[in-house]
Amino acid sequence: MRHLIRNLACGLVLLVTGCALTRAASSSLPYDAWYLGFQAPRYMEVWLETADVEDVRGHVFYGVMAGTVAISYSGEAGGWGQQVTMGAGRDVTGVALPKRIYVRWQSLVEPQTYGAVLTIPESVRQLMLSKAPSVRAPIRYDYRRILTIALAPGGWIKAWVTSAASEPVEVLCQKAEIEPKGPYQGLSEGKYRPLSKRAAPYISTHPIPYDSWRCADDAPHATP
Repeated sequence: MRHLIRNLACGLVLLVTGCALTRAASSSLPYDAWYLGFQAPRYMEVWLETADVEDVRGHVFYGVMAGTVAISYSGEAGGWGQQVTMGAGRDVTGVALPKRIYVRWQSLVEPQTYGAVLTIPESVRQLMLSKAPSVRAPIRYDYRRILTIALAPGGWIKAWVTSAASEPVEVLCQKAEIEPKGPYQGLSEGKYRPLSKRAAPYISTHPIPYDSWRCADDAPHATP
């Protein structure tokens, strides 16, 4: 009985502590949660193994996002597309604004596994605390609480900050490193998830335009 009472007490402490952390994070922001979303260029399917977040308080949250990302299957591949969406993701509650984000993903069209640490500058966090006019209703202003990260073949990463209806602001572009252990950190014996029936026919008849995603200040490189 004493063990049961002690376990219940510990559970209550964790519950109260968790609520306190959520309130503490929320009270430092002008909104209840910020949004973390992921997308990929047309047809360039991605499987996100993990997105881990370290917030400005130094707290680390593992597996904040994983799985499929937003993608289009129309038009021609190449570039990031004309429209930046929120991406597939989630509202991040109980977490202060990000200091660093670690991403590891499978680029299924190559296939290759990449990993990168994205350092989020203070200027980006300040942008996420600001409001922007809506492109649908100019008199309406919304917080730029959305951080969208795009993942492309070759390990290219680009990120934008936006609100639900404002023009996105590009805040980051960098190249990831190849994950030496391969998919699932070596636990799948090198086996990747298969391409979908929508992507496979396109990939089999079109080259992958690697350099269309490279950062503007990076010199052209040889196709991997």
